[in-house]
Amino acid sequence: MDVFACAGCGTELTAPVSRVALPVHTHHGAWEELHPPLMESATYAVDSRPTGPPWRLWEETGEDAAARQGVYAPVYRVSFGARNRIVIAPGDSRSMALILERCEGYCRGVDGRTGPNLACEGCGRAVATRMDDCGMWQTVWLEPDAVVRRPSGLPPCWGDLERAEHRVPPVEPDGSWSRRWEAALGVALAHLVATTRDSPVILPAGPVAELLGHAVDRCLPAGPGARTVGLAGPGIHPPRPRPAILLVPLHPLTGAPWRPPGDEGAVVPLDSGVWAYLAHPGETSPMPATGVLPEGVLRDDYPLSQRPWYPLMPNRRAFADTLVGLPAIRAPELGRYRDQQR
Repeated sequence: MDVFACAGCGTELTAPVSRVALPVHTHHGAWEELHPPLMESATYAVDSRPTGPPWRLWEETGEDAAARQGVYAPVYRVSFGARNRIVIAPGDSRSMALILERCEGYCRGVDGRTGPNLACEGCGRAVATRMDDCGMWQTVWLEPDAVVRRPSGLPPCWGDLERAEHRVPPVEPDGSWSRRWEAALGVALAHLVATTRDSPVILPAGPVAELLGHAVDRCLPAGPGARTVGLAGPGIHPPRPRPAILLVPLHPLTGAPWRPPGDEGAVVPLDSGVWAYLAHPGETSPMPATGVLPEGVLRDDYPLSQRPWYPLMPNRRAFADTLVGLPAIRAPELGRYRDQQR
């Protein structure tokens, strides 16, 4: 566990927290909608890319300067904010007070448009940014130069992905598609486009094709020479022969994509909770059983899971932001995607 403290006076600014991977939906919510906290309690993540103000228009930035910020195709504006900002759940913040003159927002909260809006109560130094406006996940972002951390040495573990509670269902309680799934699909689809260079693919039958197929078919062309895609990860051996592309989970702590030992083939990363649902959906059979249930067998009189009438589609911003952050976007084959970003 780590505790972050003010670099100026040493006041502790967080509860004990453990590092996890940055959620793929961090910057991608649903407009005009209030969201819950991004991070689970007692966790934190680090965003290695520049985020937040100051912003510069693409025309003022130039291609080379934008590439140094991790943006490889034209966008409206480029962030020149700090790298390695630390995000925590608002409930894990301690000893910080709002800087009222920096609490601008769109309509329902604060959006951090003018930079850090939380000050250390010990010395008054601006140390973090609270964000909770509509379309944003509720977060507190610690400025990397304003805080200090005690290392935890927490060992990574892939075993969490097989736990039932790690799976993220694709449908929200209100019957709409999960915002996390929409963002995860956008991120994965961008990686798939970059990996295939806009070539056709064949998804594996089952939940992957059922849930992701419509979006993939709309984004990638059909035709001959399609590359095969397979699901692989902890507890699931890659199909034989190996598909051209493997859908694999991101490590829940480090954010690194899983790879089979010694494998250097193409992989497309998926949010670990989304991957866990696809790989380990659990017992969902609606078929009745006869006779006495053997010990350990689950009941099978479940209602069929309900899904929205419209297909699952990716979060467009998640797709675009991820794609322009991949150097492969410069490939000639992806020219139509660069034109779309303009």
